[in-house]
Amino acid sequence: MTGERVAVVTGAAQGIGRRVAEVLGAEGYALAVMDRQPVAADLAVLGDVSAEADVIAFAAAVDERFGRVDVVINNAGIAFITPLEETTLDDWRRVIDVNLTGPFLLCREFGRLMLAAGAGTIINIASVAGLRGVADRAAYNASKHGLLGLTRTLAAEWGGRGVRVNAICPGWVKTEMDEASQAEGAYGDTDITDHVPQGRFATPDDIAQAVAFLADPAKSGFVNGEALSVDGGWYADGSWQALRLSARARLVH
Repeated sequence: MTGERVAVVTGAAQGIGRRVAEVLGAEGYALAVMDRQPVAADLAVLGDVSAEADVIAFAAAVDERFGRVDVVINNAGIAFITPLEETTLDDWRRVIDVNLTGPFLLCREFGRLMLAAGAGTIINIASVAGLRGVADRAAYNASKHGLLGLTRTLAAEWGGRGVRVNAICPGWVKTEMDEASQAEGAYGDTDITDHVPQGRFATPDDIAQAVAFLADPAKSGFVNGEALSVDGGWYADGSWQALRLSARARLVH
């Protein structure tokens, strides 16, 4: 067994996952990553998080290489923006498979290793869409609501055995996923920035720093089962649009 801390990150080739890997690597973690694209890391495996055989093989490779796992970040996910009445069963299953079944498989396989060691932290990257309803995203929203349910259940089931399980709920983040959604005409920048009290998108680093906090037992050792919103106040703001924008525009004298 190595003495260095080991972090597993899925979807590390771009966006949030790439920045999470960079931040944890800078903090001294050895990185084991899984993606469908090549990624540079201490251990990099090409695979599909929704494929049981791929996840089982990945967990075995991490155990063989490092003999331990301290943190698992379930970040891999896909967006899907379509009215429910136009959503096919194949569309639904694809989103649920990647966004919910994938984390289930990672939690199961790496959870076994953590439970055997009596320590570990799992961080699921959910979404503000797991806390609210957002139109034209039934499959995506359902997957993220389900991920929060999985998070809370495992926190209750495993917390007494040394394994903490938490989720982060990002708001809209400037990543390749956002660029693709905007290219499809789903929304524009101001649709987001006008709604967020802080008046901007999140950056991948905003999310990565929250991950680093939840990963560190010295800083968050009694945080378990939490859905941490990192959304600039999106979830908290129940204002109507005119009130939201007028509150932002007021000057302090």
